[in-house]
Amino acid sequence: MTIVKEIGMHETSYVIISKDEYDSMQATIEVLSDNDLLKQINKSKEDIKKGKVRKWEDFAKEL
Repeated sequence: MTIVKEIGMHETSYVIISKDEYDSMQATIEVLSDNDLLKQINKSKEDIKKGKVRKWEDFAKEL
């Protein structure tokens, strides 16, 4: 659970979050900054909608 606490006076404010939350936000920013990765994610979502998927069990049998 993330608790955000705003501390500050005047025009300056601070937000305190956990290191895990910060790391998660950084990872999200990294993904959202990668246009090629975003294109692949969107293509994968379309493939799922079209039923172009395989069950893991079927795939694993081929390994």
